[in-house]
Amino acid sequence: MKHRIVVLGAGYAGAYVAGSLARRLSPADTDITVVNAVPDFVQRLRLHQLAAGQDIEAPQLTDVFAGTGIRLRLARVTAVDPERQVVAVADADGGGELGYDTLVYALGSHGDVDAVRGAAEYAFDVAGRPSALRLRERLDSVGDGGHVVVVGDGLTGIETVTEIAESRPGLSVALVARGELGARLSAGARSHLRRVCDRLGVTVWEHTEVEAVEAARVLCADGTALASDATVWTAGFAVSPIAAAGGLEVTENGRIVVDRTMRSISHPNVYAVGDSAYAIGDNGRPLPMSCASAGYTGMQATAAIVGRLTGRKIPNTKLVYTYNHISLGRRDAILQMVDHEGQAKPKHMGGRKPARIKSGILKMSLWATSHPTFGMPKRKRRLAVAPDASAEKAFA
Repeated sequence: MKHRIVVLGAGYAGAYVAGSLARRLSPADTDITVVNAVPDFVQRLRLHQLAAGQDIEAPQLTDVFAGTGIRLRLARVTAVDPERQVVAVADADGGGELGYDTLVYALGSHGDVDAVRGAAEYAFDVAGRPSALRLRERLDSVGDGGHVVVVGDGLTGIETVTEIAESRPGLSVALVARGELGARLSAGARSHLRRVCDRLGVTVWEHTEVEAVEAARVLCADGTALASDATVWTAGFAVSPIAAAGGLEVTENGRIVVDRTMRSISHPNVYAVGDSAYAIGDNGRPLPMSCASAGYTGMQATAAIVGRLTGRKIPNTKLVYTYNHISLGRRDAILQMVDHEGQAKPKHMGGRKPARIKSGILKMSLWATSHPTFGMPKRKRRLAVAPDASAEKAFA
């Protein structure tokens, strides 16, 4: 019987792992299935552009995985049972269960709209393609003279507010920051960000706590009421409760606790990658939810799965976080270097050059994900007779 590998989620992390495993493991021994709720690959790093009104490519996953031997199951994951080693899914035909021998959990994260009263009912987010498209439709209906309020001054909030302000100059756009604008950036980068906000006409409300979101306004803790025809919530992200409900060891916010190889510390045949994983980086600190973390955790999980199944040594890939790359519309950006503690270094780059660099990185990421068979080795690894038996005993 073939070893069944099931990958949940086909975002940056999930698609990468699935394609990499297909390149390196023999189809004579393995069967790889990817479960994803939508039929296309979502460029999450560019969803703020989609919401602002730009056309963003969304390759069909059937085309992405064509020729790889990977099976695509279009369905929504509803439950994971690691004791029985099955995944419950729902689709147009009613769904069912998928059995697995190795599970890769890559369901990512979504906007934490439950954090404040009214956000779930009235706010939009840019964490998924459907929500970004709903925001786009809302902005189209508002038209010139309307008010947009972006809540949250993290990287996503900054990218979203500057993109909307640049793409739709007829709107009145505001950003609500809990602390100082760009607090995670160096002094020079903060100054650059302020100049960009001034140039784009973004009103910044600093040291402001949002208490509630209503249909036409945002209520702040100090009593300020901000008129809003479209409120965008970027103040934090949350993961699905599915892992916790299934009995996997998770953090308080539901991320799967993994070892250095991205293996669940409670269930050895489950791996977590991307935003779903609580992984400790090489600096001893948890990796942040980011595209860079998705890449590094995906590479480590792939190496671990291949090594354990084929009886080879498992290498430690890098688990680092070295910079923040923030787009500020289409013609400006900030590249902020960080130290081993994740704190901003004095050095940064701002302007057109980092904007071009980020655009190139995004194009490269899309191409690599859309071409999983590139560099396909002529000889794929066969599975060991009893892969990693000693490691399995350690969990007994």
